[in-house]
Amino acid sequence: MDLKNRKQLIYLILAGLFVANAILGEILGGKLIEVGGYIMSLGVVPWPVVFISTDLINEYYGKDGVRRLTFITAGLILYAFLVIFVSMEIPASHVSPVTDEAFISVLSQSQWIIAGSLVAFVCSQLLDVFVFWMFHKVTGGKMLWLRATGSTAISQLIDTFIVLGIGFWLPGKIQMKDFLNLAFTNYTYKFVIAVALTPLIYLAHNAIERYLEAEPHPYTPAPNPQIIEG
Repeated sequence: MDLKNRKQLIYLILAGLFVANAILGEILGGKLIEVGGYIMSLGVVPWPVVFISTDLINEYYGKDGVRRLTFITAGLILYAFLVIFVSMEIPASHVSPVTDEAFISVLSQSQWIIAGSLVAFVCSQLLDVFVFWMFHKVTGGKMLWLRATGSTAISQLIDTFIVLGIGFWLPGKIQMKDFLNLAFTNYTYKFVIAVALTPLIYLAHNAIERYLEAEPHPYTPAPNPQIIEG
């Protein structure tokens, strides 16, 4: 990859933000928090960055750009979980400030949660691509807010119910009533965030446009001067 090429550099930055926050979201997802009396997964905290990255990659690099990155990230998420599991089997030193019990308590997640996370991530991202380009076609490339917010709102509905259903309801960790309450609460948060991020999408879009327009033209060497012999 030629990092002097501005479009490639932007893709590298967006891909890094996408991967890092997707992995963080999956690792943090096992912790439930209470906000204003509502229960949510801590994994929702990094996802706004994933929303923005997905929309911008969709906009500038198309379907293949998001799909390729989605499968790469899914593989990296699985790799991260495997490393965590192996790490839990390595005993802590007697001088370690973090005990095995504390380490396992924080980082261990059931196979159900991991399966749910991976399935939800891949399905929601592929759906996001489909909806984004469907709106793009319908609007003739106009109304960025509709394809950005609309694709996120629809894809995250599927993501939320899949990950919580497989991770918490199917293994019997929570009852159906609690599952529905948790799912609707998490989705409401994601929907509100998706709408609130719309101005930021436009700011990032305009910044990228200005950055790409400022890219200097490729250097073209001048023709060799003719040598006139005396």
